[in-house]
Amino acid sequence: MLLKKLTGAVALTALLASASVASAEDKIALIMSSLGSANPFWGAVEQGAKDKGKELGIEVVTVGPPGGETDVAGQIALVEDQIARGVTGIAISPADTAALVPVLEQARQRGIAVVFVDKRADMPGTYIGTNNVPAAKVGAKHVCDNVPEGSDVAIIQGIITGSTGQHRAQGANEGLSACGLNIVAEQPADWDTAKALSVTENILAGNPNLKAIFASNDNMALGVVEAARNAGKLDDLFIVGFDGNPNAAEAILAGDLDASVAQRPYTMGQMGVELTLELSKGGSLDPEYDTGAILVTTENAEEFK
Repeated sequence: MLLKKLTGAVALTALLASASVASAEDKIALIMSSLGSANPFWGAVEQGAKDKGKELGIEVVTVGPPGGETDVAGQIALVEDQIARGVTGIAISPADTAALVPVLEQARQRGIAVVFVDKRADMPGTYIGTNNVPAAKVGAKHVCDNVPEGSDVAIIQGIITGSTGQHRAQGANEGLSACGLNIVAEQPADWDTAKALSVTENILAGNPNLKAIFASNDNMALGVVEAARNAGKLDDLFIVGFDGNPNAAEAILAGDLDASVAQRPYTMGQMGVELTLELSKGGSLDPEYDTGAILVTTENAEEFK
């Protein structure tokens, strides 16, 4: 499966091999910002966490808010529930950078180790995941390399109150602007395919000369593809997504999507469990662990299916 193949970086492998000694009392909760069944990215994060827990011989609970990426209240309730259940550590992808802070501070006051996976909160703590600004610039550069200077382009943003949405939007904007492209629209679609389809329909209607769209995740990129196809403009648009999900790789091979910036979600899940356990044992962690990114095109998309 896709991102198991991306766990071979020497530094990451060395880190993952350096686990603290686990005990029967250790219980780590991975609290995602979406259920794994709703998004292949989170499915890979979840699988990495479960596999690492099995390897270490500890209990790993994986949960996500029932309302998906925008269900901030649901995620807060999940944190409260895991605190009550007596977990020793929480690896979390905060749905909102500010709203999760009070309950996560409460967890830390109870002696529960907290680390951040894929998204950050507005509080100190170790972050595990992609450095999203430069990673988004990789995708933006690919757009720059494939459409004429001065062309009209658009950005479909994720949830802009979350750190990942903010940083990918920043990287895309800076990267596209730097090469002389004209950004005519920047609109959020909350990581959702249906919302991206609707947003893209409106953007296409108002910008007949649009040449490219950067979507901040693959779910949204596939919504862009559908909207472009419905408008009869799929062959005229250069479309780049973000995540490197299997369905995006298939769309690239089919000629519908032009590229995606792949992350390493399986590694994020592994490291989330590993480092949360390390912290719960009194270990010292670095502020950030960058799991890296790679551009997926027709040349390597087969590896990501």
